[in-house]
Amino acid sequence: MSTAVKICGVTRVEDALVAARCGAHAIGLVFYRRSPRYVAPRAAAEIVRALPPFVMPVGLFVDAEAREVRSVAADTGVQLLQFHGSETPEFCAQFGLPFLKAVRVRPGVDLLQYARDFHGANGLLLDAFQEALHGGTGATFDWALIPPALPLPVVLSGGLSPQNVGAAIRRVKPAAVDVSSGVEASKGIKDAAKIAAFISGVRNADV
Repeated sequence: MSTAVKICGVTRVEDALVAARCGAHAIGLVFYRRSPRYVAPRAAAEIVRALPPFVMPVGLFVDAEAREVRSVAADTGVQLLQFHGSETPEFCAQFGLPFLKAVRVRPGVDLLQYARDFHGANGLLLDAFQEALHGGTGATFDWALIPPALPLPVVLSGGLSPQNVGAAIRRVKPAAVDVSSGVEASKGIKDAAKIAAFISGVRNADV
């Protein structure tokens, strides 16, 4: 089974289209205002409208109010929600859309318990822990901390790049990989050659 690819932190239509042409399955739109990759809902809606069929737009939130999540989802057309804060399972499940729950992994974090608590999620997105950051850290974490039999699909994130994604896939065997800073020219601006190289690395690892 091939590994799905999500290019996150997209802020421009042209970057979304490059990702789609290179074979990305999803693009991530960050609705967390403190992120350097924040995109306003109106601009996000333009990106979503430009996407070809079968490329899923994902909306990323960090401890947002429920009314904001509903409003952004309705205004932009995102099809999957991704929660990076301290949201409860009940909060995540209330919007009538599939969702991922992000977990910042470090020693002592019980991923099996997270999977039990968020059994209604479409997967767990596993990212590196950094105190002040919710994603986009550019740092990897110890993949050995991932239990071998999590009962939810794993979306592997955190410091992935064209150089290490193949090794990550061979080691973790995730359902999907998620990259942001590893394919950027600058924060929020993607590099087409890096996107192509990243997805090529994924495909080579899937062989």
